[in-house]
Amino acid sequence: MAAAAAVVTPSGLEDEVSRSRGEGAGEVVVERGPGAAYHMFVVMEDLVEKLKLLRYEEDLLRKNNLKPPSRHYFALPTNPGEQFYMFCTLAAWLINKAGRPFEQPQEYDDPNAIISSILSELRSFGRTADFPPSKLKSGYGEHVCYVLDCLAEEALKYIGFTWKRPAYPVEELDEETVAEDDAELTLNKVDEEFVEEETDNEENFIDLNVLKAQTYRLDWRIHVDQMHQHKSGIESALKETKGFLDRLHNEISRTLEKIGSREKYINNQLEHLVQEYRAAQAQLSEARERYQQGNGGVTERTRILSEVTEELEKVKQEMEEKGSSMTDGAPLVKIKQSLTKLKQETIQMDIRIGVVEHTLLQSKLKEKSNMTRDMHATVIPESAIGSY
Repeated sequence: MAAAAAVVTPSGLEDEVSRSRGEGAGEVVVERGPGAAYHMFVVMEDLVEKLKLLRYEEDLLRKNNLKPPSRHYFALPTNPGEQFYMFCTLAAWLINKAGRPFEQPQEYDDPNAIISSILSELRSFGRTADFPPSKLKSGYGEHVCYVLDCLAEEALKYIGFTWKRPAYPVEELDEETVAEDDAELTLNKVDEEFVEEETDNEENFIDLNVLKAQTYRLDWRIHVDQMHQHKSGIESALKETKGFLDRLHNEISRTLEKIGSREKYINNQLEHLVQEYRAAQAQLSEARERYQQGNGGVTERTRILSEVTEELEKVKQEMEEKGSSMTDGAPLVKIKQSLTKLKQETIQMDIRIGVVEHTLLQSKLKEKSNMTRDMHATVIPESAIGSY
């Protein structure tokens, strides 16, 4: 049984890898073999067999109303919470079976405390547990299988179970095999005699060769008889097989003929439909071409529309800017202020113009009066001179 084989612990594998590492730059890592990933499946199958020997179905499963685990239950992840509870229940039951009192864990107990208690009991049995306790929290994996397998072995030791060697049944040999074995024994006997008498003279050596040739001839006759038997068996089987094959060939030929005639009939019946289908295919191809052309025109028009839309957005933006500038009151206030200032300046200018005109008028009047006085002054003397 596979359970009798030595179990390789996960911690042992890790220690082996860690021992193979050197210090410094000369570090060498020994990788595990390609079958190491499947070792836990073998351990799990052995564990199931050991649990059956411990009658766990009657003593544990039925009492606690639990389902029996599959052969690879703890090797593959299915439901971590359920697997962890099943692991703790099995471990506690195995520890009790091994003669150590251990309280059955409950569903709401602290997982770390349960794992530390199980590992301490495992170490008390002399087993190694050099892996972190967090490896057991998942409820599956090689470390879980290793712990349960070790506890199952300790429970079997406690109840006094011992492994026995397997008893293989003796197979009866056929007559032909016995005849061949006799021929081989005869040949071996002759070979032994030949080895014992190697130091004899040449005549004995020739006699041994004759005996050996007779043995070979006997062996050859046995094989010839076997060949004739096999040949007759092959010929009889060939006759039956040939008849079956001929009938099968005829049936296949008739079926092919029926299929061919049916195919011709179907082609004749569906010829007009095929023509309609071809015409529809031609129309479809033409429609696809027109669609491609129309699609190209739509693409061009879409591009033009996008350009026009961009220009329209620019015009809208300019109009918004001008509208905002027109609705702004600051320039109007400035214009009013400028007009008021212009009016004031115009009034001042009118006053100045009036003053200048008045001044000019006075100067003209003064000049005119002066000219008149001068003219009177010149005229009077001439008249006076004339009177004289």
